[in-house]
Amino acid sequence: MKLIIVESPTKAKTISKFLGKGFSVKSSFGHVRDLPKSDMGIDIEKDFAPHYITPLKAKPKVAELKQAAEKATEVILASDEDREGEAISWHLVEALGLEKKNKKPYSRIVFHEITKTAIEKALANPREIDLNLVDAQQARRVLDRLVGYELSPFLWKKIRRGLSAGRVQSVALRLIVEREREIEKFAKEEFWTIGAKLKKAGDPLEFDSALLQIGEEKIDQSITLQLFAGDYKTKKTSLSSKKATEIITADLEKAAYSVLDLIKKETLRTPPAPFTTSTLQQTAINNLGWSAKQTMMTAQKLYELGHITYMRTDSLNLSLESLMACQKTITKEFGKEYALESPRYFKNKSKSAQEAHEAIRPTFPNILPKELEGSLDPGQAKLYRLIWNRTLACQMQPARLNSVKVDIAAKAKKNSYLLRANGSTIIFDGFLKVYGEKSKTAETFLPALKIGDPLTLVDLISLQKFTQSPPRYNEATLVKVLEEHGIGRPSTYAPTISTVIERKYIDKNEDKRLYPLEIGMLVNDLLVEHFPEIVGIEFTATIEKDFDEIAEGRKGWVPVIRQFYEPFHKNLESKTKTVKKEEEKLDRKCPLCEGELVLKFGRFGKFIACSTYPTCKYTEKTDSEKKEDEENSGIICDKCGAPMIVKRGRFGPFLACSKYPECKNIMNIEQKTGIKCPKCQVGDIIARKSKKGKMFYGCNKYPACDFVMWNKPTGEMCPKCAQPLAFAAKGKIKCGNKDCGFEKDGEMKD
Repeated sequence: MKLIIVESPTKAKTISKFLGKGFSVKSSFGHVRDLPKSDMGIDIEKDFAPHYITPLKAKPKVAELKQAAEKATEVILASDEDREGEAISWHLVEALGLEKKNKKPYSRIVFHEITKTAIEKALANPREIDLNLVDAQQARRVLDRLVGYELSPFLWKKIRRGLSAGRVQSVALRLIVEREREIEKFAKEEFWTIGAKLKKAGDPLEFDSALLQIGEEKIDQSITLQLFAGDYKTKKTSLSSKKATEIITADLEKAAYSVLDLIKKETLRTPPAPFTTSTLQQTAINNLGWSAKQTMMTAQKLYELGHITYMRTDSLNLSLESLMACQKTITKEFGKEYALESPRYFKNKSKSAQEAHEAIRPTFPNILPKELEGSLDPGQAKLYRLIWNRTLACQMQPARLNSVKVDIAAKAKKNSYLLRANGSTIIFDGFLKVYGEKSKTAETFLPALKIGDPLTLVDLISLQKFTQSPPRYNEATLVKVLEEHGIGRPSTYAPTISTVIERKYIDKNEDKRLYPLEIGMLVNDLLVEHFPEIVGIEFTATIEKDFDEIAEGRKGWVPVIRQFYEPFHKNLESKTKTVKKEEEKLDRKCPLCEGELVLKFGRFGKFIACSTYPTCKYTEKTDSEKKEDEENSGIICDKCGAPMIVKRGRFGPFLACSKYPECKNIMNIEQKTGIKCPKCQVGDIIARKSKKGKMFYGCNKYPACDFVMWNKPTGEMCPKCAQPLAFAAKGKIKCGNKDCGFEKDGEMKD
């Protein structure tokens, strides 16, 4: 009996289906050895030698695997094909004693898809453990442990206990903090746009055009236009002026319109490349509204069930077998005209992408998404469809569009103007058949026009707008910028983001945009000032390249760690002595001892304390906490009738019964919006969270009133249907009534 060891029970179950009676497949449930949690576990004096232990929770599994290995004729290590998987196999050899006396024959196999063919091919081509890959993983683990265990105590001393620092996470935090400060500094400017709705005589089709030029001056919000000398006495103005806009529209109302120029051309739109880890996360975040962590957990399940190839990759390659399968499926499902004559190949952007690896694709492209809907949960089915669509699309014909650009002359009494209309029609949808977004594939029709055709003005539309500040990152855009800068690798994007959220350094708003919390900004500022190498983008990217070179056998891991650690540790010792604790003096004396009162950070936020602590232990609440207490005073416990009081925990403030521990009742504090419920006209709209943690807004008189809306209300009512307006994505304000469709430009309030 041969023993095959993989990481997860799902993967073990899938592989078992393809093997005969001569194999036993068991799972290790991930790593069986790791650095201890109680101490650093690294001998710095002995070339950073790591001291690995078997965690308590892994000991029963190791004992089970040892027993199975003793009975087996051979042990086959089949963990994932990346550095982490290679390290798991190496740790299994050590934990199971496969190298000791009377050593058990063992081998290593790898595969990027869990299919019968792939497993049989891997078993026929076993190899030894790649120690270069193990060293690369070990280098990352040791370096992250050194940073975490040495830098975290510094944060405890200078800010508060319980904080922690991480190498890649600190860079992600810095990006979010710096973007927030860009937004804070941004001064918005007003500008106006003017558009004309036109039609051709005898043709009922109306079309839109935009004003591009006045006289010889192109319109740009940064350009100052000299308009109408008679009215403005040669004073320069621009379309940031409402007055100028009114004069222009008045002039355009009496203008004569005609077609000045017309350009028609056929354009091709090619499909995007197949998914890598990064692009899969970005697309799932944008299209499905998921987090990076949720995306990777779902992809992991699909891989273990044998439905997709390995999901941690930066390669754009597809195997010849899969390309042929895609061609057959495209021809069968959509027709021969949609299939390519020869496969389309994509060039890998990343130098670390290995040619032997593949992009993320369905293991069997001929299995349609609808065929798996009954066997997958809804989330898995959605992600499989996304991957299937993208893979098939990348091997389909490009879409052919007929694009038309029409320049329109408007001759008025005071000036001449240039407007432009754009239209496009789809000649052949090509890959858009399976991978087309509505906003990009909608056809915009124009009437049949020729140069010189007179046009009739139907309406003029002037809109007030404001320049937009840089947007906050969402998870998709943060993953993209991390990848662009070479920070982290496919396996690290999701845990990096989830870690800084779990540490309460950042949070998400209703629009799923990431913003820094106060403690996150404080930690970032301290690290940027005193440890610029830790949060330096170029420095962190250089370390990643070092890991790649270790994996390729071109560098040793110990010199890489030493080169980083020695200057880091020396700087840390110096900063520990010279940097003072982050405390804000309040220019008030302690009422107990006359010491200075300072603002400190505790586990649950800010508080005021005496600077002579621990000699004097006086504390008091901040003004914001006192205000919160006042706002929630008078609330009675619905279980015992005693007053409820505000308490603060790791997840923020909450209401607790004043008779604790006799009564342990707790309640959430209502996040009021200041808006009356439009349905019952009695209750208030408050922010609430669903069972899945999604924010929504509803009446606080529930269940008597069941009014709810998903987006944050603005406080205004829709001019069309009188329902509440709500903030939406991309700076829009939309009606909360889905059947209404009213929309306008606006700004998201936090």
